[in-house]
Amino acid sequence: TMQNNVGQTDKLLRIGAGVLLLGLGAAGVIDWWGALGLVPLATGLLNWCPLYTLLGINTCRLKG
Repeated sequence: TMQNNVGQTDKLLRIGAGVLLLGLGAAGVIDWWGALGLVPLATGLLNWCPLYTLLGINTCRLKG
């Protein structure tokens, strides 16, 4: 199952980076490389990163 492994600060940074890359790509500054912004944007919006799962990383705060 997809368990959240992206914390709040991580999430905001990912979304910001994704939007920035997509914007630069759309403006023609970095061409099609801007499409790579979909990756951090998606992982930020989903609160889940498959690479973090493979590496055993979790930036979510523990509850309790």
